[in-house]
Amino acid sequence: MAEENFDIAIVGGGVSGVYCAWRLKQTNPGQKIAVFEASDHIGGRLLSVRPPDIPDMVAELGGMRILPAVQPLVTKLITELNQELPADEQISLYKFPVDEPQNIAFLRGVYLRLADFTNDPDIVPYQLNFIDHGQSAGEVIVNAIEQIVPGITNSNLNEEQRREMAQSAEFGGVPLYKQGFWNVLLRVITGEAYHYAEDVGGYDSTLCNWNAADAIPWYLSDFGVSPEYMGFSNGFQQVPLSLAQLFEKSGGDVRLASHISHITLQGDGFAFQVNGSAATAKKLILAMPRRSLELLTATSPALQDAKTQALISTVTPRPLFKLFTTYDSPWWRNTGYSSTNAKGEPVYVAVQAGRSVTDLPVRQTYYWPKSDGTAATEGHAMLLASYDDGDNTGFWDGLRAKRRQPRALGRDVAQLADPFIGVDDNVQRDELEWHQYKAPRMMTEEVTRQLTVMHSLNYTPKVRNAAYRDWGDDPFGGGWNSWNIGVKSWEVKHAVVQPTDLPLYICGEAYSDAQGWVEGALQTAGYLLAKLGVAPFPR
Repeated sequence: MAEENFDIAIVGGGVSGVYCAWRLKQTNPGQKIAVFEASDHIGGRLLSVRPPDIPDMVAELGGMRILPAVQPLVTKLITELNQELPADEQISLYKFPVDEPQNIAFLRGVYLRLADFTNDPDIVPYQLNFIDHGQSAGEVIVNAIEQIVPGITNSNLNEEQRREMAQSAEFGGVPLYKQGFWNVLLRVITGEAYHYAEDVGGYDSTLCNWNAADAIPWYLSDFGVSPEYMGFSNGFQQVPLSLAQLFEKSGGDVRLASHISHITLQGDGFAFQVNGSAATAKKLILAMPRRSLELLTATSPALQDAKTQALISTVTPRPLFKLFTTYDSPWWRNTGYSSTNAKGEPVYVAVQAGRSVTDLPVRQTYYWPKSDGTAATEGHAMLLASYDDGDNTGFWDGLRAKRRQPRALGRDVAQLADPFIGVDDNVQRDELEWHQYKAPRMMTEEVTRQLTVMHSLNYTPKVRNAAYRDWGDDPFGGGWNSWNIGVKSWEVKHAVVQPTDLPLYICGEAYSDAQGWVEGALQTAGYLLAKLGVAPFPR
């Protein structure tokens, strides 16, 4: 096969990759630009799948929401895309609820409602001191952060000002960036308060030991006391799919199931292999997280210099796991409680939206909304049965039929896809996509058992279908990435975009201020585009 030659080759079909492709093609319409994606879909860690028999719901196996108040890049991108897309392909959003007061917290064997943490704190099963008693989990951490960096929680500060304060701050006479978040938290709160905040917050990795100078402004932006989220009516994956569509419409080339390897220097550009066939590019963009870069480095001398490797290793991938289950009806509505309204009249308060939390391995359960954001009240319904991170992901790993092994060098990623379990020739397209991520029987039975305990049920809900995604699998290595202790992220995030003088560039969520969010992917893509003289958004 003849060698192919490209002006710009982009490796990675996630948001940062297809966004760069779209803007570069708009600015340089005559150049030959291609996106190479090793999997069979565009989107990276955005993966939206419709469950069988529920056409008005979309399961978000990857990213699922945005925070418009503190994420201007993704908010503006959606506006820009909607100006380009036909009316029937517009990206629409809905309010994405989280902590509804009537929802459940099953912690240390005690059955609570989320409102109890502030309304009836004496029944909360944690030995909190008088300062933390009656505070929400978010308030405990925000108050601790204020002690670590006085003044940083002032509502008059913007995101950039908070970040600059944390980056220049010292705690105990040591620069904050040289300390771990967990380390500094335990200097100002008790161990019991830390466990309370972690258990009720629902996440394990957000409060773990990562760079405190980055963790503090990140926490205040993303998990403050009352963040307001928005979800996507047709799934978050619609954003990268729309970018890829517009890129192709303008003459760009998107190639799925295309595994890149053996990147070497050739003249002023690069030579590489695409599924074993030779290709060259004048410029090479790697829109990939750390683990993917490590896998690529193993066969690619062009990436093996000490400076590039040092920059790549400044972050740590964090595990993330999601498991969705569907049912004949929204049985969780029966786990509400009787109350009275302002007139003293009896009312029933249903559990219907947002999430419940537990210290069981399930950790977080979301009562999934319809595509218009309304709660399911009857008919087929769906749960994000387990939203899990940190060490708890290992619990679910033990219930898999077979753990996906690290990629053999040069092996096509398509061979690593989960097997299609129980799929016959007559299934519909939605079913086919769902079954690609079908959860094993043992995993489905265990999540059902835990949901039964968590919701204090005297019966076992019958699962119709279940699908899961473990983002710790290669080539991702994790669902998000965090800055390592001792790293000056404010320097690295710019340096990693072009590690050397070569026309090789790196972008993606991993090396940003908004790790774990599409906002971070767009931030680093903007830095990269600026290097190439391209405005991040159409002017």
